[in-house]
Amino acid sequence: MKAYVFPGQGAQFSGMGKELYETQSLAKELFEIANEILGFRISDIMFNGTNEELKQTKVTQPAIFLHSTILTKCMDNFSPDMVAGHSLGELSALVANGCLSFEDGLRLVAQRAMAMQKACERQETTMAAVLGLEDEKVIDICRRASREIVVAANFNCPGQVVISGSVKGIAEVSELLKVSGAKRVLPLNVSGAFHSPFMEQARAELSDAINSVHFKKPTCPIYQNCTALPAIDTETIRKNLIAQLTAPVLWTRTIKNMVTNGATSFIEVGPGAVLQGLIRKIETGIEISGIQ
Repeated sequence: MKAYVFPGQGAQFSGMGKELYETQSLAKELFEIANEILGFRISDIMFNGTNEELKQTKVTQPAIFLHSTILTKCMDNFSPDMVAGHSLGELSALVANGCLSFEDGLRLVAQRAMAMQKACERQETTMAAVLGLEDEKVIDICRRASREIVVAANFNCPGQVVISGSVKGIAEVSELLKVSGAKRVLPLNVSGAFHSPFMEQARAELSDAINSVHFKKPTCPIYQNCTALPAIDTETIRKNLIAQLTAPVLWTRTIKNMVTNGATSFIEVGPGAVLQGLIRKIETGIEISGIQ
């Protein structure tokens, strides 16, 4: 069974989608629709922009979403057996399995990006990747170590957990994690504490937008970040999508559940190869590839 997975923020690069635009008439049409919906020519920034321009929140998330979803629209006989997306990639996955229209998905991504940016500007928050410690140990240290809010936000693969919280809290917990045996604790170049309680106002803001959009019955199950379980019921999908902003990304468990339920081939669709690397560390003996 084929499982298609979709990357999240951080995979962007200058030139992404340019070849699609120049060689596929459908891709060109979809990029122009996106430019109109967003109110600026995101295609120009994707194709020729600097890294700094691509890092703008209003650009980064829609750019990755567009690259992934337009790729699937241009693929011959695209017929996934199951899908999943890492953080932002969950919205790409919901367009890929027909649950959301391309246009509604893009509008939600744009609203998500701006809601998260506003949340980031309210307080000084950040994230860090913890390498070489068990998940439970990271959770326990975050819970006990600081009066500041620090939580485990992304369970990416065995031995790699991303923590999220206040700048002061991340600094304190990082030192304790190193003392407790972490091989490395790497600060991430992000603008805020994603998948943490600091995103509560963004979650509340985005929930109104998500509840106003029509969700269609998907063509295949989506394994959602906050549960790692397959969902096909639209109300369950909607509820989990809202919860995602403040809940951790259970990526390790997601991939394991997909394999348990029959996935033999994983295809990452979109910029970069981050998810392919994570999947190789989670499961062996399965086919892993990417489409860019």
